[in-house]
Amino acid sequence: MAVIAEPIAKPVSRFQLFLDRREVLEMFLVAPAIIYVLLLVGLPLLLAVYYSLSTYTVYDPSWRFVGLRNFWDILQNPTFTQTLLNTFIFTFGSQLLGLVLGKFGAFLLLRPFPGRKIVRALIVLPFVIPVALATIAWRWLFDSLYSVFNWTLIALGILERADAPNWLGTPWLAMLCVIIINAWRFFPFAIVIFLAGITAVPQDVIDAATVDGAGFWRRNYQIILPMILPIMAIGLIFGIVFTFTDLSIVFLLTQGGPVGATSVLAFAGFKTGIESGDVAHGAAMSLFMLPVLLIVVVFMLRFIRRREI
Repeated sequence: MAVIAEPIAKPVSRFQLFLDRREVLEMFLVAPAIIYVLLLVGLPLLLAVYYSLSTYTVYDPSWRFVGLRNFWDILQNPTFTQTLLNTFIFTFGSQLLGLVLGKFGAFLLLRPFPGRKIVRALIVLPFVIPVALATIAWRWLFDSLYSVFNWTLIALGILERADAPNWLGTPWLAMLCVIIINAWRFFPFAIVIFLAGITAVPQDVIDAATVDGAGFWRRNYQIILPMILPIMAIGLIFGIVFTFTDLSIVFLLTQGGPVGATSVLAFAGFKTGIESGDVAHGAAMSLFMLPVLLIVVVFMLRFIRRREI
């Protein structure tokens, strides 16, 4: 009778045993993301902090430590105070307008009508069109001579040629223009957020409210809106962070003008630190965004946690 030899198990290496440990494998999988964040976010942030505390310029690249003097210098500048105010107006104005447009757009897209699928596909166009291309088109719409809005108002007899507004030459109109363009870019994202929130509300709740006599406004503002507030807060966090740190629309449309009426922190930091070569003061301007965004994000996250409880 033949005897079949049993296979001899190969010895497991120490490296394989090391990787089989759960905590080691987790750390191994997460390590690339941590290294990525440290290199692309942490290192530039630390460099910007050190620039803001030094006298570093393009023309005099010295690393002499000066403490908080750069922050004190820009706080003494009245132009910076106006820039900080412009940033808040631009950010919260465009977010508010975008949320209002997004809410109405979401309610419109929830109703059945011919071509709804095509409209749903087209509604994301402002979100996917390159910002440079879109801003150039808007610049033509707001042009002082060839503005389509002015031409339409004059053709309808609402305005005379002499009374036509100079959209980009009047300070408050220029700020309104950049707010409108940023809200136009943001509202497709707001529509998606509202659609996701509204469709997640149980139909039984809405039916029960309807049976109890709740009308359209009461159903939306006393039942649906409180239930979708957490998901709205998440969308608002993204919108505020991206808008507060964005300079593309201002750079392409107004260059911060007229007379600094549309200058925002990111644009002022770019002009001072990159174009003028004063890296220390440019970094100090840019770092003013950090505590503001930190407070907003912490407040919103605490709000979301309380709503979940």
